[in-house]
Amino acid sequence: MNRGVRWISPQEDMKDVCPVFMKRWKSEKKPVKAELTLTALGVYCAYINGKRVSDQVLAPGWTAYGKRLQYQTYDVTALLRMQGENDLEVLVGKGWYRSPMGEQVKPPGSRKRMAMPAGLYGGLRLFYEDGSCEEICTDVSWECGESSVRFSEIYDGEAYDASFASGEKKAVKEFAGPDHTLIPQEGEAVREQEIVYAKEIIRTPAGETVVDFGQEITGYVEFSVNAHEGERIRILHGEVLDAQGNFYRGNYRSARAQIDYTCRDGEQTWHPLLTFFAFRYIKLEMFPRIDEVKTGQFRAIAVYSDMERTGRLFCSDGELNRFFSNVIWGQKCNFLDVPTDCPQRDERLGWTGDAQVFIKAASYNFNVKRFFMKWLRDMKAEQDESGLIPQVVPDYLERGSASAAWGDAAVICPWQMYMAYGDISVLREMYGMMKKWTDYIGNATSEPYLWIGGEHFGDWLGLDAPSGSYKGSSRDDLIASAFYANSVSLVIKAGKALGEDTQKYEKLYSKIVQAFRDRFDGYCTQTEYVLALCFELSPDPERDARRLAEMIREDGSRLRTGFVGTPWLLHALSRHGYTELAYTLLLRREYPSWLYSVRKGATTVWEHWDGIMEDGSFWSDDMNSFNHYAYGAVADWVYEVAAGIRPVEEAPGFGRVRIEPHPDGRLEWLGASLKTKYGEIESVWIRTDKGFRYEISTPVPAEIRIDGTEYKVNAGKYMLYSPVSN
Repeated sequence: MNRGVRWISPQEDMKDVCPVFMKRWKSEKKPVKAELTLTALGVYCAYINGKRVSDQVLAPGWTAYGKRLQYQTYDVTALLRMQGENDLEVLVGKGWYRSPMGEQVKPPGSRKRMAMPAGLYGGLRLFYEDGSCEEICTDVSWECGESSVRFSEIYDGEAYDASFASGEKKAVKEFAGPDHTLIPQEGEAVREQEIVYAKEIIRTPAGETVVDFGQEITGYVEFSVNAHEGERIRILHGEVLDAQGNFYRGNYRSARAQIDYTCRDGEQTWHPLLTFFAFRYIKLEMFPRIDEVKTGQFRAIAVYSDMERTGRLFCSDGELNRFFSNVIWGQKCNFLDVPTDCPQRDERLGWTGDAQVFIKAASYNFNVKRFFMKWLRDMKAEQDESGLIPQVVPDYLERGSASAAWGDAAVICPWQMYMAYGDISVLREMYGMMKKWTDYIGNATSEPYLWIGGEHFGDWLGLDAPSGSYKGSSRDDLIASAFYANSVSLVIKAGKALGEDTQKYEKLYSKIVQAFRDRFDGYCTQTEYVLALCFELSPDPERDARRLAEMIREDGSRLRTGFVGTPWLLHALSRHGYTELAYTLLLRREYPSWLYSVRKGATTVWEHWDGIMEDGSFWSDDMNSFNHYAYGAVADWVYEVAAGIRPVEEAPGFGRVRIEPHPDGRLEWLGASLKTKYGEIESVWIRTDKGFRYEISTPVPAEIRIDGTEYKVNAGKYMLYSPVSN
């Protein structure tokens, strides 16, 4: 940016009111092009001559603000008046920067951020036919005033007074803001993506007026109303109804997630400008003529990062298709600039563990390369000198410990980006972070070649958890050591892809595997077996796969895994000849299962297998999100095993492809399609009277394997058959 640009803020503290910064100018010459560059301490909306400059929302986005703050540049030529005066207005809200993010654990930096001013930084460049350029920069020549947005925060919502008449314009002041951390937009822009129309107006047994949109979204509600000036609207957001059919929001915890709107006179349509919510239901606590409201007055606007849809799963089972839809919606709801754990309660943080378990499924469903690269750069910026990776990125918890499986996102995520998109520059940029993380483990452990000790989340929310614990019964030391081995193995693969000398890590890996086998000579839980099998740590995979299968069957074909074991569970079974049992778990309707939540009306993936229990009561108010994507990781098994589409490691990014479908006679048909940079891959199997028919389309050379028979084929469409195998 131009050296004349200064950080500006209101001279007087406006408290919760969002300021609007204003600049008026008149050009003596006709500009042929105009570019506006802006960033803020908070989030902003910019308008030129009353028109919004971009459809991007919640700019400048969420980054590791202490080291990286994005700015955006917009072509605003078409918005200028070529004669007369022009007006630029920029509304600034608290956003992620100055809202009490992570306030439930009261990190030290929270109060400091919340005390920062509503800062604005940027300027307008006007290019003229004669080659000259005029720059209008943020400085003390700007003015500001109170806006109609009387309050806006990420957790608590927004208050807007449509009847507010702006007062006098006031001077601004310059201050020493973070101009040394500025970077151009790196992530995908966040935009309004979809409209979900209200499905039903419900009068609950408690006498409440509730609007049901039929689908949980992340974004905000837009309403239309004919009102008198001063009439009030208050809207609360919720994900589910309780067992009696009443509005429920206890699981939002301290997040008010509330809209307060003061009407002007006449017809009006409005939605929040500087925040977002997650909801399926809204409760109208106050609304003009509330007994007469119609569904046509309400629309839910889904807001998420602008990712291209690349993958689709489809089958003959309606409930399984609903689950596939829930996985997609869970990703859209939580991929709002940062891969958050949940979008509704007083959390919404970039938990590293959630991201690493889901990243493979995410990269099949959407093109997430740019989205994740921006987040990984924040992770790299947040990694400390010891190599520690924080539990959330951006690091708003400011905790001093690292957890296995969570910190391992530093290795797992870059490797998956490389496999999904074949871009070696991803590894080149992230290899240092990957090595530092594994080196950190070597220094953090109390025993060589294992990760012993420390504070870990373990198999978070595993169903075999002891009473009163959030962690499953799998041993922390085993989980940590297994992920240590896996991360070192991926560092070796990444190093070889880069042409690096990996001898140090190869020797380390051999010692880790041997130490693991010596220390953990038997496994106690489903997750322990799963990790030993999938990370190739078991000395006898055939024996341990058999024991895992027996354990599951003896328990009534129930899974007991949490966040760590679940993403690998079906893979562990199918890799060792138990694909039929893997399907049994996938297709199970009773609790616990993926389809249990579908039968309970879920439209996104739940945090808990029993978020709503069989009697209709809730697991808890404390930590019970109905919009968590982690357990949706099973979708990558459906792509890779059920439909059989996998990249070849020697040709990452699907330059070559291996297609090995695994059908199951309990479904009539199942398929997957995947758009790659080479074209679309499709694999469908259909049950027939004589067996299975396979319809396969590949834009690249492929290795197709059907019932043990391998076909090496060129790009094209193929139809193959197999005898009944189920």
